[in-house]
Amino acid sequence: MCVVRAVLWDMDGTLVDSEELHWRSWRETMADEGISITHDQFLSSFGQRNDSIIPLWLGAGAAPERVRKIERAKEDRFRRIVRDAGVLPLPGAVAWVNRLSESGWLQAVASSAPRANVEAVLGEMGTASYFQAIVSAEDVRRGKPDPEVYLLAASRLGALPDRCIVVEDAAAGLEGARRAGMFRIGVNRSGPHLVADLVVASLDQLEASAFDKLVPVRQEGKGDSGSPS
Repeated sequence: MCVVRAVLWDMDGTLVDSEELHWRSWRETMADEGISITHDQFLSSFGQRNDSIIPLWLGAGAAPERVRKIERAKEDRFRRIVRDAGVLPLPGAVAWVNRLSESGWLQAVASSAPRANVEAVLGEMGTASYFQAIVSAEDVRRGKPDPEVYLLAASRLGALPDRCIVVEDAAAGLEGARRAGMFRIGVNRSGPHLVADLVVASLDQLEASAFDKLVPVRQEGKGDSGSPS
């Protein structure tokens, strides 16, 4: 019997090109609050949880009720934009999700986004049926780079950490995967340098054997030669 192999996907910036949609959502929502944010501020927050981002922009004394109000408004706006304008899968994303499913890999989305966002995006992509689990912001207490989101996703799939590959575009996410003891594929679209077992500019540049080389098929009772670095 084969030991379970799993791929844990980040969503924003990895599966879909949602950066501009989030930028527009944050910019307009914060403007409604009388606060102007720069694009650099937005970029530095990408991939983090909202309850970490918003206090940075409001100030340390921000009331929790106001933080929650802004969070709801921003995410409602984001989902409206997704429904109205759609969202573009990044090159190679749908092909890889389909290929891995056909090859017997289990797959989960492990995201800092709210569950409603994940479901909306996967629905627009038409890929929801390929994922056996979703772990979102509501499911964890600590955001990336804490490994909690990945460890929970692996648990829900019944996969051991060293049989998991995390696909991420952000340094914080890749660091969380390292702490979880998982293999890492970094997707670096001309951003800052990423540290991972394998880094590509785009998913469609991955070799056909990329995932299998990191985590080969293994039968019960037999070991691998590799381990996460």
